[in-house]
Amino acid sequence: MSGVLWSLLGVLAGAFIAIQAPINSQLARGLGVPVAAAAISFLAGAVVLGIVTLVTTRAQGVSIDWRAPAPWLFVAGGALGAVYVTSSVLLTPRIGAAALMAFLVAGQLLAGMLVDRAGYLGVAVREISMGRVVGAMLLLAGAMMIRIY
Repeated sequence: MSGVLWSLLGVLAGAFIAIQAPINSQLARGLGVPVAAAAISFLAGAVVLGIVTLVTTRAQGVSIDWRAPAPWLFVAGGALGAVYVTSSVLLTPRIGAAALMAFLVAGQLLAGMLVDRAGYLGVAVREISMGRVVGAMLLLAGAMMIRIY
């Protein structure tokens, strides 16, 4: 895939996140328990991904090496995702989808800069430059403007 297509896929994934938050919030309102909505969201995603995994591994003739990853990796991503989805369910009706997305992107950028700087989990090391700091500050300022105005 070309760089443009990968970038468009990133934009599409971001749009899906913006749409997912109010869907899950509406589910939470209907169920009356926000955490239940987050759990159902994860269950639905797990079922879909399980089917896709089964189809793709069979089609490619590969098998999953369940012993290769460190055990904590089996839990960490899902646990962080659970915090994200539950927070989205709780925050969307309180601050709105646009403000939530702005703060989420700001948090992702700040954490991403730290991950890049540390080279965490094999990510290529990238210094925290003045341009990156200014960009992060502008993004945070933008998030606050979206929330306040």
